[in-house]
Amino acid sequence: MPNRLWLTVVSLWVWLVFGLATLLTFPVMILLYLITARKDPGRYLVGRVFRQIGVLTFKVNPLWTVRISGAKVENPRRPYVVVSNHESFADILLLCNLPWEMKWMSKVEILRIPYLGWMMRLAGDIPVDRASRESAVKALELCRRTLKNRVPVMIFPEGTRSTTDELLPFKDGAFRLAIKTGVAILPLALVGTRDALAKHDWRFGRADAHVRVLPPVEVSGYTLKTVDDLKDKVRSMIDAARREMRSPGST
Repeated sequence: MPNRLWLTVVSLWVWLVFGLATLLTFPVMILLYLITARKDPGRYLVGRVFRQIGVLTFKVNPLWTVRISGAKVENPRRPYVVVSNHESFADILLLCNLPWEMKWMSKVEILRIPYLGWMMRLAGDIPVDRASRESAVKALELCRRTLKNRVPVMIFPEGTRSTTDELLPFKDGAFRLAIKTGVAILPLALVGTRDALAKHDWRFGRADAHVRVLPPVEVSGYTLKTVDDLKDKVRSMIDAARREMRSPGST
């Protein structure tokens, strides 16, 4: 079977599973939200159920493999500001495989998608309009509230997907949030997803995805005046890990 036809068949299968999982999970999330709203204001359980769609998508896709390595998060309810490099839309599905829940800061356009966006809102994910300062302020307040409820927050500090193997400059937002709240940064390094789902193409490509959890970076001693030092330290950690993960024989 020609390679292009094989990719098309696999992609149709995976998108079908993704769509069915989304439709079936939506009412479950509504029910869980109603049952747990008072006892779980951070929506940890509802969000964890939602992320299983990403886990399932990886499992049913024969073109993708996933590895998780690095530091172990002993307490899944410890609040972290989680930051990662960003190669592809598939990164979001890849990071669902991590064994803890975190709320994602995401472009408001994605949260407007029927069903998927509704589910993200139910899960407690955080919309932000990059063109609106008011939206950014509101998003950071929602992040602070999420951290207060002992749930990690996930931010891509590059702001968008890098189109090359080089990291884009990191923006300040995640690091300012960490300093203001006193919450440690949890860096993640990921490789292998760049060809998993090419931009402007609905077909999946092959991906040997690997995410490494790096040691947490405590923010005590940093101030808003030294936010660049914190940002540069974390960026260097992620960049070094990525280069090592790409080297032959890395685990």
